[in-house]
Order: sequence, then structure tokens, then C-alpha cells
Amino acid sequence: MAAPAAARRVWRFWGPQGGPSTLRAFSTIIPRVSQVDNSSDFLGNVPHRRHPGVLHLRSVRLPAELVKAAQLLVEHASSPLTDAEKEKLQRRVLNRLRKTTYHWEALRYTDELSLVYMAARLDGGFAAVSRAFHEIQKRVPAFAPRTLLDFGSGTGSVSWAAHGAWGQTLREYLCVDSSAPMLTLAERLLQGGSESPQTPLFPGVYFRQFLPVSPKVKFDVVVSAFSLNELPSLSERRETIQTLWRKTDGFLVLVENGTKEGHQMLMEAREIVLGGGDKVLHDPREAHVFAPCPHHLPCPRLNPKRPLPCNYLQAYHPLPFHWNPALKEELFSFLILRRGPGEGEEPWPRITQAVLGCTRHVHCHLCCADGSLQHAVITARRHGRDLYRCARLSHWGDRLPVTVPPGEAVPGE
Repeated sequence: MAAPAAARRVWRFWGPQGGPSTLRAFSTIIPRVSQVDNSSDFLGNVPHRRHPGVLHLRSVRLPAELVKAAQLLVEHASSPLTDAEKEKLQRRVLNRLRKTTYHWEALRYTDELSLVYMAARLDGGFAAVSRAFHEIQKRVPAFAPRTLLDFGSGTGSVSWAAHGAWGQTLREYLCVDSSAPMLTLAERLLQGGSESPQTPLFPGVYFRQFLPVSPKVKFDVVVSAFSLNELPSLSERRETIQTLWRKTDGFLVLVENGTKEGHQMLMEAREIVLGGGDKVLHDPREAHVFAPCPHHLPCPRLNPKRPLPCNYLQAYHPLPFHWNPALKEELFSFLILRRGPGEGEEPWPRITQAVLGCTRHVHCHLCCADGSLQHAVITARRHGRDLYRCARLSHWGDRLPVTVPPGEAVPGE
């Protein structure tokens, strides 16, 4: 379901006149990439559809316990709502969220607004964070975190996603949110939606309204998902990002809406962390961009003449309310920063749009290690059967296991 929708977005981007001939006119053949990852046997016994650069998830399902808890909370609301009233409230919270997304306007959550936010955004947020965690799992399978900090935790979906990814090793989930009603809601979800206190569905989750004060308190994974956009100013975002980075012992995961504004905030965070400037050095290990960028150079999509967001799609099965379809897609941007130099990681290019397969050739839009954007037309004759098949079976967000020489960005990108 995700691939056709993504492809439609590409065709809308190029316009009605943008057929394959138009794409070829603006494309460049990637030179000298007949060797994939500089090895003739890079696949081994792995099939092409599972090549080492594959990172996408077909679709995400929420844990059954979380779905049941969310349904119970909606059904047992203090003031039962009709279906029409529920839909009206959902439209209202989505309109408020749009204001937050595009104008950085903070929301003030009441019990009612928190509940409707959960019904509208719990599943999409869970899907986006799950995709970000999957990238770490796939590329660093030995990573076994024990502690997690979730800033702006909201409904607690980050803890649920982290439990699904690393539940065997995680021992502490610290959820920090300034909204008391939202923390109460997240705690009730963790207790299965019950009105009376119950044993949590998984242990070690703690709820706070403020970040730990001590700079010595650090966490293996620090997350901020859809929270930076609720901070009203650049100075406040800068201070928050520096604080979160100080508390990061392994990975800092930032997720925002897949809009120009969301991408811009993530690039601000990237510049703040990579640029240093922290007056108090709590950890001498340098920052490394783990994903999605294959480089530390300025984002080529922030071209002043034609800025484009770097975003990705994740399909998911939404909460089973009658207004939801069977499958939805979350458009999001993300940034993962890691402590340490990132030695040994392959500088493979990232696929930044839907892959378009045509007769005997494949179009891939790539963000490359030299900081450029390339639109590659890959064929079996020029680049070898293995790379051609890998490219054809890749998806938006995957990495292409190929060494790309420095090149110029495509005109118009």
C-alpha cells in the first residue's frame, strides 16, 4: 500500500508532463558503480530484496495491549461521546495540531484534549518512532540499551515502541512531559486503560514533569518525538537540544512532522550538536550523524532557491476506530545522532524519494556522502545485475549499498 502512494507523490512532484522522458532528461548515470560496496560478493546468500541497505518496514502494528487500552479509555470517557461528537473533537485536535506544525504554537492539553490527541496521533507517532528505532536495530544489532529518556513523552508511545525493540534489556523508561493530564493518560494506557491502579503492562516506566537536573544522569537512548515544534523559540529549542545531547550516552533520536518546518528544526538541532558550543563539556566523545544523512555537510535539500523537506513514509495499521481506514501512512522527518566517531560505518547513499522502476532501468534519488543529491538511472547493462536488482527492490528510506564518486547535484534538485 505504501509504495503506490509514494509513487503518486513523485508523479505529483514532477507534474502531469513529468513522464519517464522528463525524468531521464534531468537524470545522470552514476559513474563507476559496477562494484557494489567494492565487493563482487556483497550479497552472499542473501536475496536482493534483503540486501544490506534495506531499512524500510512494510507496515507497523501497535501492540495488542496498547490498542485495547486506547479503546477502553475512549469507551469509558467520563462524558461518553457520540460518534459524531468524537469525529468533531478529532477534527478540532487535528486543526490545533496543524497550527502547532506550521506556526510552532504550543498546545495546552486538558483531559479531553489529551484523550482526543491519543485517538488522533498515538498510532502515527508510534509508527514513525518504530521506524527510527528499526534503523538502529538493523545497523547496530549488538546495541542493547538499558535506559531510555523520552522528552515530551505525550501518550507514552515512545516507551511502547522502545519496549518492542529492546524490551529484553531496557530497565528504565523515563517519560518527561510538562502536561499533567497527558502523563496521567500515558500512565493509564500503561495500566491497560483501567480506571483503578493496576500492575503496568511492562515495568520500569517512570513519569516526570521535568528533566533530571544532574548532568551526570545519562541515558543510552534519548528521544524527542514531535516535541521540538511545541517549543516557542529557537533559543529555547537550542537549550533543550543541548540538554538532551548532554544526557545522551548512546543515541539521540529526534522525530518531527515531515514538513519543511519539521525538517528545518531537525537541521537546526543537527547544527547545534555538531557545532558544539556547549560551555560545559560533559562528554568528550564527538557527535556523529547516524541517520538519515550519509555525511556531516550542510543538507543539500535546504537549497535557498528551492528548499525541500527530507521526509519519509511509514505505513501502519491505525487504531480500529470506525473513522480510520485499514492502513494509513505517516509522513515524518527524523534525525539520529550518535556518541563517537562512527568508524566502520559505510557511507552508502540514502534513497530520498520513491524508487521508480521502468522498463530495464530504475530511477533512484540519492543523498550521497559528498553532500550532493544525485538522480541516478541504474541499468543491468551499465551497473551489473546485482545492483540493478537491489535498486529495483529498494524503497524510499533505504540505503543503496554502493560507493558513489563525488558528483554535482542534479539541476532543479
